[in-house]
Amino acid sequence: MSAAGLSPSHPVQVLDEFGTPRDVHVAGERPLTLYVDKREIVTLMTLGSAPELLALGYLRNQGFVKTIGSILSVQVDWKSDSVAVTASSGVDNWEGKLAHRTVTTGCEGTVFGSLMEKLDEIRLPPVVLRQTEIYHTLQRVNEYNEVYRRAGAVHGCTLCRGDDIEIFVEDVGRHNAADAISGHMWLEGLPGGGRIFYTTGRLTSEMVIKVAMMGIPILVSRSGVTWQGIDLARRMGVTLIARAKGRHFLVYHSARHALFDAIPQARPGHRAEANDGD
Repeated sequence: MSAAGLSPSHPVQVLDEFGTPRDVHVAGERPLTLYVDKREIVTLMTLGSAPELLALGYLRNQGFVKTIGSILSVQVDWKSDSVAVTASSGVDNWEGKLAHRTVTTGCEGTVFGSLMEKLDEIRLPPVVLRQTEIYHTLQRVNEYNEVYRRAGAVHGCTLCRGDDIEIFVEDVGRHNAADAISGHMWLEGLPGGGRIFYTTGRLTSEMVIKVAMMGIPILVSRSGVTWQGIDLARRMGVTLIARAKGRHFLVYHSARHALFDAIPQARPGHRAEANDGD
C-alpha cells in the first residue's frame, strides 16, 4: 500500500449557541471514482484515509473479483479523485454485473455524475435565522421520532415552516427519508424558501445536495458534518447548523446571517476558541 491516504479531519471555525467563535474539526469527505481495467465502476464518498483498501474491499464485497491474486495494481490519484485497479485476467460479464443494482437501506445513498455537474447552477438567497427558531424546531421534532423510540435503528427527517412541522419521515437511511420529503414537496407544489430541513443524521455532501435541490435554505442536524458538506453548503448558499441538541448548536456556514436572540446563560468554563467566526 502507498502513502496516498488523506488526513481524516479538517479544522474549521464555527459559532456556538453563545455567538462565540470556536475552532473545531470535521470529518473529511472526498469523491473517489473506482476504475477497473479502465472501466468506471462507481464513485464512493470517503474520508480518503485508506483509498487502496477501500477499493479492494469494495471489489471483494461486490463479488467483482474473486481472489486477491487477480489484482495486479491499485493506483490512487487525488488530482483526479480516482483509483485505478488492474486485474490480471480482466473481469468477465461487466454488463451483467452492473445491470442490476439495489440502493441499500443504509446511509450511503446514490449521487450520479450528471447531477454533480449542475450544482454550480444552484445558489440559494441568504436568509436570516433566529436562534429562537432553532430552539423551537428542536423542541418540536422531539415530539416525533416515534419509530426510533420504539425500535431504534432509524433516522428521521423533518420539513418545518414557522411553528408547523409540515411532514416528518423516519426510515432506516436518512437519504430515504429526505427523498420522501422531496416527493411530498413535489406532489404538494411546496417551495423550499422559508422552510427548515432537520435531520437526525450527519450532514454529508449528499444531504446538502438534496436540500439544495429542494430549494431549502436552512439545514439542521443533531449529528456532525463533513468537510465536503461544508464546501457544498458554501457553494450553494445553504445555512448549515449541526450538533444541535437541547440548547447547544454550532453554525458551520452562514453564521453572519444568524441572529442570536436567545443566548443561554453562560456555562462555567466556557471560552472562545477561535478569533474570526464565519
